[in-house]
Amino acid sequence: MDMIQKDEALFLPFMQIPTGHHHVADAVIEELQRSVKEMTCDKVDILSYSYGKIEKLVSTTYLHWIKVMPKAYDLLYKSLAVKNQTKRSRQLLYEAMFTSFFMRLVKENQPRIVFCTHCLPSNIASILKEKGKLQAITVNVYTDYFVNRVWGITGIDYHFVPSIRVKEFLVKLGVDKEKIFLTGIPVHSVFQKQTKQTTSKQSQVLITGGSLGVGAIEKIIPIVPEIRYKVLCGKNQKLYNRLRSLNHPLIEPIPYLTIKDDINKLYDQVDAVITKPGGVTVSECLTKRVPIFTTNALPGQEKVNELELQHLGVANTLDPLQNIEKQIIEFFQSKERQETYNQNLDTYHNQLEKKSLSDILLEICN
Repeated sequence: MDMIQKDEALFLPFMQIPTGHHHVADAVIEELQRSVKEMTCDKVDILSYSYGKIEKLVSTTYLHWIKVMPKAYDLLYKSLAVKNQTKRSRQLLYEAMFTSFFMRLVKENQPRIVFCTHCLPSNIASILKEKGKLQAITVNVYTDYFVNRVWGITGIDYHFVPSIRVKEFLVKLGVDKEKIFLTGIPVHSVFQKQTKQTTSKQSQVLITGGSLGVGAIEKIIPIVPEIRYKVLCGKNQKLYNRLRSLNHPLIEPIPYLTIKDDINKLYDQVDAVITKPGGVTVSECLTKRVPIFTTNALPGQEKVNELELQHLGVANTLDPLQNIEKQIIEFFQSKERQETYNQNLDTYHNQLEKKSLSDILLEICN
């Protein structure tokens, strides 16, 4: 494919729903525009680009499936994407569905560099690069704490990985360690800012509860004076209204926040965060060095994330069958557990690249 490459970076998430694939792409775009000012950036969801309005149907079906049949989805995901991770195989159905559209997109944009924040476009990019049909630099930016079987590997030039465990996994697959950058999962630069407030006698705990729903939140929230809760309700208006109607002195519902600086300040006001183990939220908490408690993991990726975070020692998994309140208080009352957690956090951060993401992007673009 002979063409003149432009100073353009193409970012490829998957589906329109605002998942971590989009948040991570946005974070890298911000850093790339800061470090390589002449570079233009385009973000294209390959599913809607290829099949238009069908994307809406696919994303709606996906979300419904997870909600209605979580165990079935979890079993299928582990079978197709996680089981025998070291054995890479061609994804012939994906290739048949997306290769021609991918080649058309590349011909239209003529990018100098392609960033894949989802495994499916990564798979197609890798194959085209191996066949000599894609001249652009290819980069995988992993948005979870593991590498599923769909991610392209051999035709990818650079890998931005979330942890030392993922780096070691890729090296075992034959990837040159010089091509692997231990960046963590990229998050917006605002989360590097510290605005720490004075601590209160109560432990302040943030629940990122927008997608958990009223029932799950009410199981988490205890009614004891040792802990005060801030509940980030997201777009879940029903949850926000329900918590407001409780008018409880230890529960502060917070409506949907769109400004990242406000979310950053919220992290700086709390002593711990309860969250589902989604890659981006966890990465934000790790960046802020806020202790993490995981719960209500979605089937598929989040359940695997939870296990990986346990291996790294940087997340506490709450047992839903035990008293949630008691588990949190035990952590705060145990100096030994907190010291071990902080040591694990230090180890995690010390293993990250000393170079900034901007410097890494400048390096690979040149």
